[in-house]
Amino acid sequence: MSRYLALVTVVVADYDEAIAWYTGALGFRLLEDLDQGHKRWVVVGPANGNAASLLLARASDQAQRAHIGNQTGGRVGFFLYTDDFWRDYEAMQAFGVEFTEAPRNESYATVVVFRDLYGNTWDLLEPK
Repeated sequence: MSRYLALVTVVVADYDEAIAWYTGALGFRLLEDLDQGHKRWVVVGPANGNAASLLLARASDQAQRAHIGNQTGGRVGFFLYTDDFWRDYEAMQAFGVEFTEAPRNESYATVVVFRDLYGNTWDLLEPK
């Protein structure tokens, strides 16, 4: 049996601003954008298409809105691997991505923590 993680939901305030941020700041591609009447099915993911993607789900009520930007209770919840840390770090800086620390070299990777449009924390990593 073959299994893989395909999608992770990120609760967002607005579909179009989220699409613009994830495609602009992270270089993701818009993979799907289907109008389902009362909501949209919006998927963005890495341009090479060989990793899990994000399902951008607009918050539909106050309980969901309360979790925008804090889906993992303040912990780093998303990990973006790269083959060229400095290329991506500099491109993200140029886009205005908020980094919470300076890049650091760890035994496992070059890494930096950043926040997405809504405040969720991510690691950008280039594995050793």
